[in-house]
Amino acid sequence: MTSMAKVLAFGAALLVAACGHAPVSSAVNDPHEAVNRVWFQRNLALAGAVTRGDSAPADTALEAPDAPPARHPVRHALGNFGANLGLPGTILNDLLQLRPDHATENALRLLINTTIGLGGLFDPASRLGVHGRTSDFGETLHRWGAPEGAYVVLPVFGPSTERDALGLVVDTVMDPMRLILPASREYNVSVGARLAGRFANAAEYSDLLDANVINTADPYAQARLLYLQTRRYHLGIQAEDEIIDPYADF
Repeated sequence: MTSMAKVLAFGAALLVAACGHAPVSSAVNDPHEAVNRVWFQRNLALAGAVTRGDSAPADTALEAPDAPPARHPVRHALGNFGANLGLPGTILNDLLQLRPDHATENALRLLINTTIGLGGLFDPASRLGVHGRTSDFGETLHRWGAPEGAYVVLPVFGPSTERDALGLVVDTVMDPMRLILPASREYNVSVGARLAGRFANAAEYSDLLDANVINTADPYAQARLLYLQTRRYHLGIQAEDEIIDPYADF
């Protein structure tokens, strides 16, 4: 059995075993906190080196500015391009979640931004009111009843949960871009572009997050709280008035 088949089989078994509604939780399940804190600090150092072009310690390099920075056009275009490359996977998850309306909107967004938006460098779809909705296999697992699992911090990718970490693996294995770009070199370039887009988006908002995460008494706990609240809200299991908005003061 191929590695792809093994992952898909495991995912299918998990869906069947957890069939029904995923349990709603507002608690923090963090049994791996010691290891998570190590990776949190390493990710901060990496983010500082990549987004600011230096390797200064987090407590000195990540000072919050007095005002939010202007959006950088190159970063913005790179973020758009990476997000556009991720839309085929989003559409596949929309279909797996039995949400044809989301799949249709995201497909229209992909068409507009790939053509009029010059391959996704620009985002005319949003200007036309076609905003789409992000999704992933972690949400698909939630949709079919899989529990959230423990909180984890992944190298490079950052905050996640055991369910979402599994979803990330499955998304990578069943990525539709493998069929669209069958040549391994071209596909690897697309993966690199998506990762670069993630870093570009992180750089765009890093100063705003610094003020609400880094410059707090316990940045790790604050980042964990913000991630879990935002993720649960996105999945529809936490009310909007329970969410702490990190951009509220800007």
